[in-house]
Amino acid sequence: MAVTIRPLVDSDLDAVLPLLVRDAASMVTAEAYLEKSADHQYRPEWTWLAVDEASREVLAVAVWWGSPAEQAPGALDAVLVRESVPQADRVGLAGQVLRAGHESFTAGAAEPGRRPPEYHVFVPGDWRERPEAVAALEWRIEAVALAGLTERLERLRFEWTPKAGIPEASDRLTFHAEDDDEVFVDLLARVLEGSLDHTSVTEAAAVGARAQARSDVEFYQEVMLGERSWWRVAKDAAGATVGFGLPSRNPGAYVVGYLGVLPEHRGKGYSGDILDEIVRILALEAGADSIRSDTDLANRPMAAAMERSGFVNFARRLVFSAP
Repeated sequence: MAVTIRPLVDSDLDAVLPLLVRDAASMVTAEAYLEKSADHQYRPEWTWLAVDEASREVLAVAVWWGSPAEQAPGALDAVLVRESVPQADRVGLAGQVLRAGHESFTAGAAEPGRRPPEYHVFVPGDWRERPEAVAALEWRIEAVALAGLTERLERLRFEWTPKAGIPEASDRLTFHAEDDDEVFVDLLARVLEGSLDHTSVTEAAAVGARAQARSDVEFYQEVMLGERSWWRVAKDAAGATVGFGLPSRNPGAYVVGYLGVLPEHRGKGYSGDILDEIVRILALEAGADSIRSDTDLANRPMAAAMERSGFVNFARRLVFSAP
């Protein structure tokens, strides 16, 4: 079977949309695709197809997502293959589409050696006990591995809603707005020491703690949609800085964003105080009726803090990335 691998053009939409059906490992539907295309979270050049050269039938589609403010996609949202494609060909065909997309994105990257976008999969917390989820994941895991995404990270997904109650203000810490970005660069760099956040530690190991911290500050200012005025520095009763919180918002939800406790102040439960303040800011100042947050499965202290602050673990996120 001869196929052409290429990005979507407008005339493909009628053939592609019927393939966008939700399953146990894919949340992208035709309606969601059109909605996110309207504000450039999905784009034709970020949607790649495998087309049968003889029949002109679309056999597979991969959909990458990106912030409306970005010039390159941030994550692979979905990869789907037509049911008529033989099982033996499914993985290889999907892998071809993904490799072509990756080559296009990395070839146009401003920085040489840029890694391809991660693949994010949203699954139930008990996905390992659900045969339909395992089956939907297995071939996709093989396909993304063919495209170089061989590292896997599992994260817990949490949500706060008003029925949990708005936390009381901390009686141990005070929270202060800070206009100087360099203060946050310094704090972000310092909290990387001993951090249990896999992604932050891995990225800092590649570029250095301070460069990673500066990149994070730029990301929360330029890509995320939260207000800069929400950011806070946390201080104890003696006036010592103990940590910080960066409440934020993405195109789909209000989010905890980033919080950290300085190494010398860990072990006192301050992450809970900072998390509570983030909830207060988003609920009381921004009017959020839902706040989302993810944390690594291995980061039990943060998961426990989430639960104490009224967050409920409602799902998991699997993240596949290049080494």
